Amino acid sequence: MELRQLNYLVAIAEEGNLGRAAARLYVSQPALSYALRKLEAELGVPLFERHPGGMIQTPAGRDVVAEARRTVRQADRVLAVAERHRCQKKAVLRVGFEASGAGELTTRARAEFARRTPDVRVEPKRFDWGEEAAALRDGRVDVAFVWLPADLTDLHAEVVHTEPRVVGLPVGHSLAGRTGIGILDVKDEPLLWTERAPREWVDWWAVNPRPDGSAPRWGPKNDNVEEMLEQVAEGAAICFAPASMALYYARPDLSWVPLTDVEPLRVALAWHEGASSPLVRGFAEVVRELVAALRGNGTDRSGEGSGDGAGPATG
Repeated sequence: MELRQLNYLVAIAEEGNLGRAAARLYVSQPALSYALRKLEAELGVPLFERHPGGMIQTPAGRDVVAEARRTVRQADRVLAVAERHRCQKKAVLRVGFEASGAGELTTRARAEFARRTPDVRVEPKRFDWGEEAAALRDGRVDVAFVWLPADLTDLHAEVVHTEPRVVGLPVGHSLAGRTGIGILDVKDEPLLWTERAPREWVDWWAVNPRPDGSAPRWGPKNDNVEEMLEQVAEGAAICFAPASMALYYARPDLSWVPLTDVEPLRVALAWHEGASSPLVRGFAEVVRELVAALRGNGTDRSGEGSGDGAGPATG
């Protein structure tokens, strides 16, 4: 049994179709089908039931795929640990963020840290919905701007930025011209969501339940910000996002309207407790200095709805 075969199993299970799995893996469908039959013969149990619409896991298949998925993730962690040591040797700091991150603070912090430490290469690493904390634990990044709520177990985290939320609408929408929208104004609108993020994260962004006790009207799913915005622009659904996305993802076919009666997004700077390094500590100090300076100038929203804005965070 090879790690490649386990990757095949996971892809087939997630796609539910040999053709889609083959395209995702960049192998031919006959080759993938042969590899699956060979693995089933080796294990002595059928893992999938074939039918015209695709592939369904057998009871044995569900258990085997679950273990395969854990093994693949562990293999990724092995590579990530080696990568972390490689980066430390070559003086690289990998900074994770999601979508617009912590707004202007994200870019300014990287730029200022690079200015102060010209011998260190600062690598920005963008992640999709709710993935930043997992990337820290897996060693894919050294430090990250994490959108809350998030599971911060074993992570040191400080809230460094807070910003209001907005509603993303297609430009022709009847609410697009408003100066503000309440959450119940859009209760009947289909709302984009994702299965990739933890459920707590999804419900917080969706404001589920709503103030009147109702649940959102769930619309199409998406895997990343680009897919989300495409679906909003075509009128399939609306989305909720941080205000900085109105600037960082401005499009002529989208309208961003403030969401007036929900709590703002809090962003924490986080790193793994056991992987702190002089580079991480130096970057954290740069962020703290920038937060203090921006707050002193009245140009930063850090602290809105979160006490002092630069203290401990919890998931």
